[in-house]
Amino acid sequence: MNEFNLQDIISLAESVTLECKAAQGRDGNGEVPVSFWETYSAMANANGGEVYLGIEEKPQGSFHVVGIRDPEKVTKSLWDTLHSKSKVNRNIFSDSNVKAITVDGLNVIQITIPRARRQDRPIHLGPNPFGHTFLRRHEGDYRATDEEVKRMIAESLEDSRDEALLEHFGLKDLDMETISAYRNRFSAVKPDSPWLNLQTEDFLLRIGAMGEDRATGEKSIRIAGLLMFGRFETIREKFPNYFVDYQEWYTQKGSSRWTDRVVPDSTWSGNLYDFFQKAYRKLVSDLKVPFKLSNGMRIDDTPVHEAIREALTNTLIHADYSGRVSVLVVKRPDVFGFRNPGLMRIPIEQAVHGGISDCRNKHIQNIFRYIGFGDYAGSGLPKIYLNWNEQHWRKPLLLEDEKFETTALVLSMLSLIPAETVNMLDGLFGKKFKALPELERIILITAAIEGLVRHARIKEISTEHPKDISIALSRLVQSDMLVKEGETRGSVYRLPGMPTVEQASLFQDTMTSTKHTSYSSSDTATSKAAYEATPQATPQATPQATPQDERTENILEFCKIPRTRDEIQDYLKLKDREHFRKKVLTPLVDRGLLKLTIPEKPTSPKQRYCSALTKREQP
Repeated sequence: MNEFNLQDIISLAESVTLECKAAQGRDGNGEVPVSFWETYSAMANANGGEVYLGIEEKPQGSFHVVGIRDPEKVTKSLWDTLHSKSKVNRNIFSDSNVKAITVDGLNVIQITIPRARRQDRPIHLGPNPFGHTFLRRHEGDYRATDEEVKRMIAESLEDSRDEALLEHFGLKDLDMETISAYRNRFSAVKPDSPWLNLQTEDFLLRIGAMGEDRATGEKSIRIAGLLMFGRFETIREKFPNYFVDYQEWYTQKGSSRWTDRVVPDSTWSGNLYDFFQKAYRKLVSDLKVPFKLSNGMRIDDTPVHEAIREALTNTLIHADYSGRVSVLVVKRPDVFGFRNPGLMRIPIEQAVHGGISDCRNKHIQNIFRYIGFGDYAGSGLPKIYLNWNEQHWRKPLLLEDEKFETTALVLSMLSLIPAETVNMLDGLFGKKFKALPELERIILITAAIEGLVRHARIKEISTEHPKDISIALSRLVQSDMLVKEGETRGSVYRLPGMPTVEQASLFQDTMTSTKHTSYSSSDTATSKAAYEATPQATPQATPQATPQDERTENILEFCKIPRTRDEIQDYLKLKDREHFRKKVLTPLVDRGLLKLTIPEKPTSPKQRYCSALTKREQP
């Protein structure tokens, strides 16, 4: 039996998702608590975690070992339930996932819940996934919405989300200029291909943009073909929330103002291939290219070009276009950022290591690969990390936002230890900073550069043991060189006197949520007018109505699509209708955060409410 002390368990709190349960049972001998199964579902559907039965956390962040008197009985009960589908739909444990350990001399059961494979999700309680599937967010287990459950089921069943043939969609729904541009690129990359002389329909069949129903012989467009070559309005018929957004910001920090933007505005097709071309040209337009010759020809490509190209391609081929969030690409003087809807299909650590690929849109991946973009076998991210490391820049930041179901990649062009940042910290802390161990100096430098720092980020940057990182963070807090906000794995740290977490690291926040950059229009015919009407339509204008609390933020995100009053109340799980109307809905309308779709008839039974930040038009 492994022996630990309580501090060993506490040190895990910031490096893994941790849950501690007293699990004493009615007789005091111990039992698996009912709440464990919601945690099992939630952790398995997220990134896994660890549960300790026999350790109480009360109040939050304060741990006490109470022990389990009869661990064998509790362990047997756990395994019996796992093998009975009446409680949970699937057992994803092996023998090594459940261990009896001692903590400060008392018996404790350690349960390691792995991240469930995509093919095994959703993990849910009972036979019905709807209403019985849970997700882990921050420090709690939350019931998944039906929309989230449907997305998990689709992910588990469809290896490639872009393969389906679209009934009643044909060549008339595609943009021929886009197809012509793609064929020109294809011809340059593959001048000897026998596909060059094919008619448009046959060419699209060869590259996988179209397919043939073997039962009927009917040819139609695949989802991949619609996304790559379709017109914006036809893409939105299939994917109502589809949107692609490129922004350039003129400052490094502290402002969400942009100086250039590319969105579907009726002046171009709005499809993925045209967006790729437009965004890539702008991303690399002012990159410094060293003079280099090969066979007498100047080479205008560098490892940085390759990394940016790979990052942009990855963003498009891994996006979940059924999601609610836009594809977003941001260029700033010191950073490139790429965000796509959809969480990673494999763990982040595995993706960065490479060798394993689980592409969400395999046909789109192939269409890009035919013209020299994108790689197989999971080599894309390792190549990006390698090329960025060759420049001696900060390690790329790859992160998921489970709340908004997005994945973001942030490529910083700052060195790991910039001289100006060191000078700033010298001025802030004096001799104390110079006397710190290297790990603690790196933590403070990262907090200064990125606005805030998490345990997981330092784990990426350094080779130190997670426990040593926890100790270093704790020392910096105790010495008043860092301010801690939040508990356990949700903890973030910032420099004293710097902005709060809600204000800090605007770029990271933008890439992982929709708070600052959302745009959508329910009326594709007025896309350009709606875009020009948004508060961000000029570099001088920025959104004035920024949500200040999580509930407001959730409501505004939910109301990107116009909702009825009852739908919003049900979403918030509020039973008191009068309280909801007076204390929640009316204040948001009065503050201008929610708009009525029929303002001239406030009491209309057809009334809907939509987020003012997205400039939704009445459907």
